[in-house]
Amino acid sequence: MFMGEYQHSLDDKGRLIIPAKLRDGLGEKFILTRGLDRSLFVYPLSEWENIEERMKTLPTTQADTRAFVRMFFSGAIECEPDKQWRITIPPNLRTHARIDKDLYILGVSTRIEIWAREVWEEYAAQAEESYEALAEKIVGIGI
Repeated sequence: MFMGEYQHSLDDKGRLIIPAKLRDGLGEKFILTRGLDRSLFVYPLSEWENIEERMKTLPTTQADTRAFVRMFFSGAIECEPDKQWRITIPPNLRTHARIDKDLYILGVSTRIEIWAREVWEEYAAQAEESYEALAEKIVGIGI
């Protein structure tokens, strides 16, 4: 399980160091792809395989489904970090997430999310305002 919030930055070559506390759950290879809300998603291979299986069951006759699956899979790359646990974020994914230099890395249960600093701070400020109402509406199981 992934959790926590970490501030990092890209180096001049577009590389990011994965925080030490998130490394064990990723394994030697993992998948990086377009996420939602202008973020990037990082999945361990086992979780990626689960998602892939679920996506295969979606109806390809629906235009929205085809569009989502295309964007999700076409942006995906397999990552194998170097000895310092750096990965390169390709330009197309940096553009999608509006990542320039400073960013946040979030542990979100079964995945890691990567956000541009400005995008995350704006999103978090808005989400904070409705956090309790969302908990009542969605969670419903008590936390």
